[in-house]
Amino acid sequence: MIRTLVAASLCLLLSAAGGPARAWDDDYEPPRMADGTPDMQGIWTNASVTALERPSHLSTLVISRAQAESWERGALAGSKADAQPTDPDNPALPRGSADGVGGYNRFWIDFGTKVAEIDGELRSAWIVEPAGGRLPWSSSGGTKSRQAVGRAYTTADNPEVRSPGERCIIGYGGSGGPPMMNVLYNNNYQIVQTPGTVAILVEMAHNARLIRIDGQHRPQAMRAWLGDSVGRWEGDTLVVDTVNFHPGASMRTGLRNRFYLSPNAKVEERFTRVSDGEIFYQFTVDDLEIYTQPWRAEMVLRQTEGPIFEYACHEANYSMFGILAGARIREGKTLKESR
Repeated sequence: MIRTLVAASLCLLLSAAGGPARAWDDDYEPPRMADGTPDMQGIWTNASVTALERPSHLSTLVISRAQAESWERGALAGSKADAQPTDPDNPALPRGSADGVGGYNRFWIDFGTKVAEIDGELRSAWIVEPAGGRLPWSSSGGTKSRQAVGRAYTTADNPEVRSPGERCIIGYGGSGGPPMMNVLYNNNYQIVQTPGTVAILVEMAHNARLIRIDGQHRPQAMRAWLGDSVGRWEGDTLVVDTVNFHPGASMRTGLRNRFYLSPNAKVEERFTRVSDGEIFYQFTVDDLEIYTQPWRAEMVLRQTEGPIFEYACHEANYSMFGILAGARIREGKTLKESR
């Protein structure tokens, strides 16, 4: 009753701010598989202007419709400006560095256009605990993360020292999960479900995660890039516990998200289908090697049209060749200057 009154009040407030909020129906009955479990199958997306941590210009988790629309307009304006033609010889069109050369522009990027809406609330971040909406780094954990990022992006002795995203092993920014983060593009997931296994195919870097229902975790020595996931049903919610992460997957960096998980981190995910077009996705990260406390986040996965396309990234691509070759040229110049 209280939840219904709060949701109704919030709807009125957001309507006055410029548009109605959509609270979830408590009596919603999800479609079901033959074994009676909720049918999670389909193609889903977490594309959104909202990202893991709360931006500095917003002070609360729940924001007004006016704040959301202002944020969305700013994101759209930035996309349009960055998608303009690039010419390194034209100083009026700088890109990335002093000589105008940079990475690909926003024409290629699809991170979403809308602020996340969860049960009638417009959200400024996925993180709900700590209440400040920022990652609770420990002093040593923050240092470890910065050092890892520094090594990955400044060392080019061989391909193995570069980030797994550059090597096309897993997606940037933790897109494959767990937890599954929205990144710059390819924010799509296909869920395929059987009584014994739930498979999540990640469009970014073509990863596939197999969640064993009512299974046992493998020995600690067996570490996978996306960890070892075991699921169980609690009523209509799929609960997934993941441990035994590969050490090479610890750094989860992208332009929108940057966090770090130790190989001994534990991640709990909860998937609840709350409408025909939405899955409520909650996750908790427990990793006291890196953070001062467990942190928790909430996200919505929205159903979208398919199909998922091949993400044709592969090791030994032109970028990796250029990174390693550029490092060798720099070393050669340094050696020549030292003589």
